[in-house]
Amino acid sequence: MSKKSISYIITLLLVTSLALFGAGCVGNDGSEAEMQSIMIKGSDTVLPLAQAEAEVFMMEYPDTSVSIIGGGSGVGIAALIDGEIDIAMTSREMKGSEIENAQANGIDPVEQTIAWDGISVVVNPENPVSEMTFEQIKAIYVGDVSNWNEVGGEDREIVVLSRDSSSGTYEYFKDEVLEGNEYRADALITPSTGAIIQTVSQNQNAIGYVGVAYLDGTTKALAVDNGSGAEEPTSENILAGTYPLARPLYFYTNGEPTGLALEFIEFISSETGEETIFEVGYFPA
Repeated sequence: MSKKSISYIITLLLVTSLALFGAGCVGNDGSEAEMQSIMIKGSDTVLPLAQAEAEVFMMEYPDTSVSIIGGGSGVGIAALIDGEIDIAMTSREMKGSEIENAQANGIDPVEQTIAWDGISVVVNPENPVSEMTFEQIKAIYVGDVSNWNEVGGEDREIVVLSRDSSSGTYEYFKDEVLEGNEYRADALITPSTGAIIQTVSQNQNAIGYVGVAYLDGTTKALAVDNGSGAEEPTSENILAGTYPLARPLYFYTNGEPTGLALEFIEFISSETGEETIFEVGYFPA
């Protein structure tokens, strides 16, 4: 075959492909399939779970598009209130003031529990401290303790890391561990859970808190004791209810979910979806 003939065939294939693309996707029955899409935004804790679920979902349903953005629970809730997204993902319940703002804007938030998570208090693997009580963690985070030797460690200044106030994990940790007290003024505020993992893995003096799905071996998760004995953040302890820092994770929609949003939420609770929840490191609702 001549080079001219080969060139002609390649050109014809390209034109045909572009024509098919412009006409839309073609379904299995030969009919044109219209692309469906939803936008999800919010919690960095829920982010890896939602991304993993979306990847599997779109492989099974190639005529769909699920776009996911992190930023924190508060960011997702604000976007839902403003009508910018289809689903807000959060690691805390919506506040009464947020629900009032939503309703004033014509939005009716409906809550869906999609999974359960455990919060891990993490330190550098070189840190000799392996467990702490709630009282010790609280003392560090409110500013009463500033040296590791006060909690069984070496004579080193503690570098305290926290998420920002838009994070649901920030709110949960403040309520459950700090008992509503304010974080110490010199705590280093990080924009994402990944930033906490990276900093703690590189700084022997650092301490932070993250969702269990972010544990990757570069940090050490402490066993924590709220008065009933120290428990590690293992799947067995979280499922048994003995690990004290476990919580539900949520999706919020405007009204009862419909269309692709409903299909995606139902997929998460399916057998395939629950397998993905376990694989990511969370636990089915």
